[in-house]
Amino acid sequence: MKHLMPLKYIDAVAKAGSIRKAADSMAITSTALNRRILAMERELGVQLFERLPKGVRLSSAGELFLHHIRLQISDLEKVKSQISDLKGERRGVVRIAGSQATLTSFLPQQIYHYRKDHPMVDFEVLTRDRAQAEQSLLDHTADIALVFEPVELNDVKILLTVKQPVYALMSNEHELANKSSLRLRDCLNHPIAMPTAAYGIHKLLHQAAQKRWLTINPCIESDNFIFLANQTIDPYIITFQIGLGLPLNSPYLKSVPIDTRDVPPGLLYVGQLKGRTLPVASARFANQIITSLESEFDCS
Repeated sequence: MKHLMPLKYIDAVAKAGSIRKAADSMAITSTALNRRILAMERELGVQLFERLPKGVRLSSAGELFLHHIRLQISDLEKVKSQISDLKGERRGVVRIAGSQATLTSFLPQQIYHYRKDHPMVDFEVLTRDRAQAEQSLLDHTADIALVFEPVELNDVKILLTVKQPVYALMSNEHELANKSSLRLRDCLNHPIAMPTAAYGIHKLLHQAAQKRWLTINPCIESDNFIFLANQTIDPYIITFQIGLGLPLNSPYLKSVPIDTRDVPPGLLYVGQLKGRTLPVASARFANQIITSLESEFDCS
């Protein structure tokens, strides 16, 4: 809505870290956008952004004001969604923070099915793992979070907990590709491509290795799971993924479960911010993904 545009401009600049980049995304000139920000700063009597040699950074006052902005935008989306629902329509924007595993096939499929029935609903999907996901709920950049092995969940209302076994992912030419399951020691006898320490799979594998006096010495580490999966172009390399994140119908890849005696299943959480009433579209999408996960995995 037009009265929120000045607030959306500030939100865009904060996300981009640059007035020029934000102006490009908002279809406005950088000069005009800068004037609007200066006018807002004059009205508030504080500097919202620190001007840096390359871009801008929120000031302390700017961080407070941005939190207010995101609450305003979030509340408006909720009201618009509720009004549309009264009219028999389904409108709104569903904002999701998802671990990388949920983005490969699960969320694309869920969004496809939802939009078949509700084509007026838009989606914003952010890659957020562990600690980042909770922050996305707190600052209202996400309505729903799907996160694997989160660091903490102090302000999150848990809607569902899903057990996720860990799989070894490899080329179908790998010598272990025909096994029905693998012990962790079997995998570590081969070159390993590992996610970095910020990710839940890394934590689970290192805890399991320590219990069995094993050492993980990856030849490749990355924070990108698509990159890691593509490293299996090398027929000697093994990487790891949870069940929800396995590539679908690849003729070149093979996934083999790791024996749960070595690596117990991790937990995927579906949650929202405590005390928040979700917009109608977001609440219904959350119910859809919960139903889907309950039908496919061990949930609680």
